[in-house]
Amino acid sequence: MSAAIPDPLAALQPLFARQRQAFAAAPMPSTQTRRQGLEALRDVLARNQQELIEAISADFGNRSADETLLAEIMPSLHGIRYARRHLRGWMKPSRRRVGLAFQPASARVIYQPLGVVGIIVPWNYPLYLAIGPLVGALAAGNRVMLKMSEATPATGALLQRLLAQVFADDQVAVVLGDVEVGKAFARLPFDHLLFTGATHVGRDVMRAAADNLTPVTLELGGKSPAIVSAEVPLADAAERIAFGKTLNAGQTCVAPDYVLVPRARLDDFAEAYRAAVRRLLPSLADNPDYTAIINARQFARLQDYLDDARAKGARVIPLFEEGQQRRLPHHLLLDVNEHMRVMHEEIFGPLLPVVPYDDLDEAIAYVNARPRPLALYYFGYDRAEQHHVLQRTHSGGVCLNDTLLHVAQDDLPFGGVGASGMGHYHGHEGFLTFSKARSIFSKPRLNTARLIYPPYGRWWQRLLYRLLVR
Repeated sequence: MSAAIPDPLAALQPLFARQRQAFAAAPMPSTQTRRQGLEALRDVLARNQQELIEAISADFGNRSADETLLAEIMPSLHGIRYARRHLRGWMKPSRRRVGLAFQPASARVIYQPLGVVGIIVPWNYPLYLAIGPLVGALAAGNRVMLKMSEATPATGALLQRLLAQVFADDQVAVVLGDVEVGKAFARLPFDHLLFTGATHVGRDVMRAAADNLTPVTLELGGKSPAIVSAEVPLADAAERIAFGKTLNAGQTCVAPDYVLVPRARLDDFAEAYRAAVRRLLPSLADNPDYTAIINARQFARLQDYLDDARAKGARVIPLFEEGQQRRLPHHLLLDVNEHMRVMHEEIFGPLLPVVPYDDLDEAIAYVNARPRPLALYYFGYDRAEQHHVLQRTHSGGVCLNDTLLHVAQDDLPFGGVGASGMGHYHGHEGFLTFSKARSIFSKPRLNTARLIYPPYGRWWQRLLYRLLVR
């Protein structure tokens, strides 16, 4: 007789119950308690930087140590420091105005923790995309459960061990496991659930959360465009786009997914981009700065995109010779069309389609005809054109004359819109996402509201209506 298969949901419920019970015992942690938790988090990350670098690299098969420092460890530490510095101001009740008709009275908003927060972490930045939302949830005073990706087992196991050194599991707990564990995790009745990952998985997460009326924040990605203007120096635009596309081998939710280039500048841009990539990464083989594709499944997916594009008429330009050990060469794709998979699925890798346009409004129309992206990049120094692009498009965030770096600004909210997600976090917005803004209206002993109590039709009520209902 075969052994019974464990129920992942049943296995998670005791941990969830401990966190729920611990929150009930201390539902409003002090500023000092929250700061101590954030400081402990900062210290354990700072002390174990090399271990984190090695674990992430092991999961990828090679991840540039500098990319992990710049894109994971540094923004994690900065985000913690920013939250600690501003926490007292964020927690301070907000005074609000009371209308003349309701005087004497006062009104304020206090910010209460929600309770137990769930965070589902993707594989592409397994440290930063765990720590970023964790900081917001802890600053807001919550208990937190983190579900790490099964694609990054070394990082997940290390983070579980490190966080257990500074937090009891009824405060912060790291959950490991496969896809079935992830599905069960999403079905827990969290007070808030944040998911970062693919759009189709985000739909499943939202359906699971709906059964418990759990509010969700979804960070989903999509196809983030870069628009190159008719006047910007191509060396400037190409270098900054190349940085955004080469970081983590393009496995970034806000990486430039495709580039819109004036038709007359198409070949010159292709040459400028090739030169920029080769300056950033002079060689592929044995280059420790060249990050690998995370696993064989993702590598095969990207190879399928290339094969499909070639078969349907794309001009595919490899910028390096073929790599080894999942080091996929960067490719430019010209003469692309909408029948190619690479043009309607998020790429999440080192392939860059280039789409020609004849005037700026045509480029804007191209972007607007597609689902709203997580990021939009515009390269051009003309202020009027910048304003035109900003007024006519929607996206989660924007960089003017750069890529990616808006995500690293602690005082800017990060989040998608439409198909690229809902809700936002980072900095103050993260604190607000994981807090309940609780309205409080307070009356003194004197109760002037009695003037509007029934029975209705009295002369002073008619006078009040003449004065106030207008």
